[in-house]
Amino acid sequence: MGKFKALVVTKSDDKQSADWTELDDSELMEGDVTVRVTHSTLNYKDGLAITGAAPIIDSFPMIPGIDLAGVVEESSSTEFKPGDHVLLNGCGIGERHFGGYAQRARVKSEWLVPVPDGWSCAEAMAVGTAGYTAMLCVLGLLDHDLKPDRGPVVVTGASGGVGSVAIALLAKHGFHVVASTGRTEEEDYLKSIGAAEIINREELQGKVRPLDKIRWAGGVDAIGSTTLANVLSQTQFYGVVTCCGIAGGRDLPASVLPFILRGVTLQGCESIFTPRPLRLRAWQQLGKDMDRDILKAMSQTYPVEKVLEMAPEILAGKVRGRTVYEIG
Repeated sequence: MGKFKALVVTKSDDKQSADWTELDDSELMEGDVTVRVTHSTLNYKDGLAITGAAPIIDSFPMIPGIDLAGVVEESSSTEFKPGDHVLLNGCGIGERHFGGYAQRARVKSEWLVPVPDGWSCAEAMAVGTAGYTAMLCVLGLLDHDLKPDRGPVVVTGASGGVGSVAIALLAKHGFHVVASTGRTEEEDYLKSIGAAEIINREELQGKVRPLDKIRWAGGVDAIGSTTLANVLSQTQFYGVVTCCGIAGGRDLPASVLPFILRGVTLQGCESIFTPRPLRLRAWQQLGKDMDRDILKAMSQTYPVEKVLEMAPEILAGKVRGRTVYEIG
């Protein structure tokens, strides 16, 4: 059996801690594919799991990391063979099944997706769960037949991972994208990845009116709470808003009026247990739509040991774009 390095989170007397340690292959969890993990990434949920700021982890000890990409080493699945480059988002890894902050992972083949043709594992993790969720949100708008000629679309949490990728994808489809952010110093960055306008997030954090002045055809929200409620109240007739985040809170202080008087659609986007056909569709679409030069511009790469330092930073909103971790 081989040895491998992993970040292991333990809990004792309600106190959680995370430390790098060496494990044996025999300690891996059940699965029909063993992956040599080469890259992972950092998402808001990872920050919550590592710091213990929310009860993300279901059982201890646990290897966190809800994303991984790497090379198949062993497989009893007919779908994957040794040498294949694969990726995994969600499916409970890092929560109830050992996740991506390790040199090796054993997982179920139905959780895996091939890395898009021509892409590297590092690029796949530059997208990661955040970018994949952004793609699900954009597909939600497109599947409701929202088109650029309907008017501008707003993206909240614009400088974060979901927001950054959503901006790039929507701009690729020809939309006039309004980026909402509390980090106005990121204006040049946001415009470089496709935003046409920048607004301060405070515009969407005030008192919510049941129906407000129409400002956009739809949007992608990664914040929740008052921000999402204001976006809904300002969405045009038969507009569409997709949502996926709770950085601003889990509540929704909204009225039913946008839905029953303007026909607005609110669609939630879930990335953990996404049906496999939709999961594959999203990644295939990312392979077509995501400009890899823009992806490179919005991502930073670090050794995975930096994750302990950066986990609190993503919770504080200090991490821009996407973070890629190289796993040696």
